[in-house]
Amino acid sequence: MGMTFAEKILAEKAGLDRVEPGQIVTVTPDFCMSHDNTAAIAKIFAKIGVDRVKDPERFVIVLDHTVPPSTEKYALGHKEIRQFVAEQGITQFYDGGVGICHQVLPEKGFALPGTLILGSDSHTTTYGAFGAFSAGIGRSEMAVLYATSKIWLKVPESFKVVINGELQGAVTSKDLILKIIGDIGADGALYRSIEFTGEAIAGMSQASRMILSNMAIECGAKNGYIPPDDVTFRFLEGRAVRKYYPVYPDPDAQYEKTLEFDASSLVPQVAKPHTVDDVSPVEEVAGTKIDQALLGTCTNGRLEDLRLAARILKGKKIAKGVRMLVLPASQEVLLDALVEGLIEAFVRAGALVLNPGCGPCLGAHQGVLAPGEVCLSTANRNFKGRMGSRDAQIYLASPATVAASALTGKITDPREVLEGGAK
Repeated sequence: MGMTFAEKILAEKAGLDRVEPGQIVTVTPDFCMSHDNTAAIAKIFAKIGVDRVKDPERFVIVLDHTVPPSTEKYALGHKEIRQFVAEQGITQFYDGGVGICHQVLPEKGFALPGTLILGSDSHTTTYGAFGAFSAGIGRSEMAVLYATSKIWLKVPESFKVVINGELQGAVTSKDLILKIIGDIGADGALYRSIEFTGEAIAGMSQASRMILSNMAIECGAKNGYIPPDDVTFRFLEGRAVRKYYPVYPDPDAQYEKTLEFDASSLVPQVAKPHTVDDVSPVEEVAGTKIDQALLGTCTNGRLEDLRLAARILKGKKIAKGVRMLVLPASQEVLLDALVEGLIEAFVRAGALVLNPGCGPCLGAHQGVLAPGEVCLSTANRNFKGRMGSRDAQIYLASPATVAASALTGKITDPREVLEGGAK
């Protein structure tokens, strides 16, 4: 009997011929990622009794969550991180402004096929879009990795999610993953490895695939894998920090569950407050008044997302009473958007363009919501209090839906405003 991707790669990293779901294996990750929480991790590391990080070249640290720091506490944390990386000889350090960790690692060539990547952030699942086994871990676990470079993992059961057909018009991979999460449920794939496959996946850009893997965690998945192909390999040309060796599931692998979705019949989707799995077609919430529109984050802050939104907004003005925030995922994305004239289109439409970083997504600064306010966001979470007040409401949607809604001041089907895109 063959092995799934998760079984195959964890067996390889553990030095075993084969593993079974539920088995505990000890592995050494290829790369480990942390961000602003590195200051807290360093304090835990100091208590272990080890003076030096075992393999500094294995660690990538990105400041992105509160950039620039909005309080003295955040500023002190950043200072402590800079001191820690200097003392420990961690050279793969990206200071504030370079971008969001889940965009920076792929851009800098660390998200490689056939690698095991662990990060102290739940959306580390993003790198599965490159054929990696990538998963979030806790701060204590990361501190132990600093000290030993080893960790134990449980081999997960696997789901195969087959996406047939092709996405149509203004419908994006964000709509697709919202539909999948809505059907599976917030804990429906708890500690499972999801393998996304099918003709719709094959036709997607690398950026669109990243959205699926990024949000796999929102249905509880440990990993969200997409088989690497020429699209992936082209993205990595000139970026990969080392040679890589793709790992693919065996044709006769056994899956706990196989689910099929038809991309061709999908319409724009919206996740309603206050859970990511409360999903419905946009028409069911159309007309809901919004106060803020957020475009960006590690889910939808890439160049193709900005292009789609700018196409809708160019030459128009956002609705009176609506605040629109645009958040490029990285400095690279920002520079490309400047060259293409996308930033000018946003500014002329009345949007506020923010520096690359996590910003409003976590509610620590930038775009905090007041009680009673409603935000339509391209981010990945809409829990109570996620962006400020627990009495605010957050809806999640695609860049097209967010841009269209910013123009009308209410949740709007993007097909109504896109040229030639009548429903």
